[in-house]
Amino acid sequence: MNIAITAHDAKKELMIQFCIAYCGILSKHNLCATGTTAKLVSEATGLQIQGYLSGAQGGDQQIASRIACNEIDLVLYFRDPNISETDKTGNSILRLCDVHTIPIATNIATAEVLIHGLERGDFDWRAIVNPTHF
Repeated sequence: MNIAITAHDAKKELMIQFCIAYCGILSKHNLCATGTTAKLVSEATGLQIQGYLSGAQGGDQQIASRIACNEIDLVLYFRDPNISETDKTGNSILRLCDVHTIPIATNIATAEVLIHGLERGDFDWRAIVNPTHF
């Protein structure tokens, strides 16, 4: 599966800890992330991650583009709830996940549910919803 990873600055350490905890599962998949998140997670875990630009320089838009092209199967996007609702880039990722039926975790609780489902193989439903995706 293709998994996109991103986190607001206040949530980057939490994302690093999450990826350390689930490194064994994540290592079996293709990972991409915004620049700073990719660098920090890769250094902490040794995971191979395709890094994009930093979020502020367009990395979030690069991930959004891959979502829009049905090239992402799962998104881990740890958001800071104190960031303004007018965060258009973050809202774009959320909207595109809804449009393309992509599971997205915006906090650690949901991320753990999704990662355990991924480990069990619960994501075969995508072939039913969008058979051309596979």
